Amino acid sequence: MTHTVLVLNGPNLNLLGAREPATYGHETLADISQLCADTAAECGLTVEFRQTNREGELLDWIHQARGRCAAILINPAAWTHTSVAIRDALVASELPVIEVHLSNVHKREAFRHLSFVSPIAIGVICGLGSQGYRLALQYISHSLKG
Repeated sequence: MTHTVLVLNGPNLNLLGAREPATYGHETLADISQLCADTAAECGLTVEFRQTNREGELLDWIHQARGRCAAILINPAAWTHTSVAIRDALVASELPVIEVHLSNVHKREAFRHLSFVSPIAIGVICGLGSQGYRLALQYISHSLKG
């Protein structure tokens, strides 16, 4: 049985590669999507990779994952620090959640140090660029094998 991991990306991540490359690097979201697909294939997983700039759409995807996916890997981007709704939806999904950030949020502005997602996530990876997604998928695969 192949397990599906929902990989969600929040606002402005569609601009990766062009937006603040000193902070976020030169890789595009398409590059990260391919990295996730390759890693999932190596790990015996399937990924559904999505990005949105609309919070309600992200909430709908989280709701749809309940009972259908094995885990959620999420880079909530700016919503990390603002959205109780996303936190509550992740809890309601009853799925393991890993929070990923490309940059080290703890080396940035103080408002980025607060995450509504971290307290409910099984793990948080930040500051490792796109490799954080790879590590999260590898961990999910390992944990599903028991």
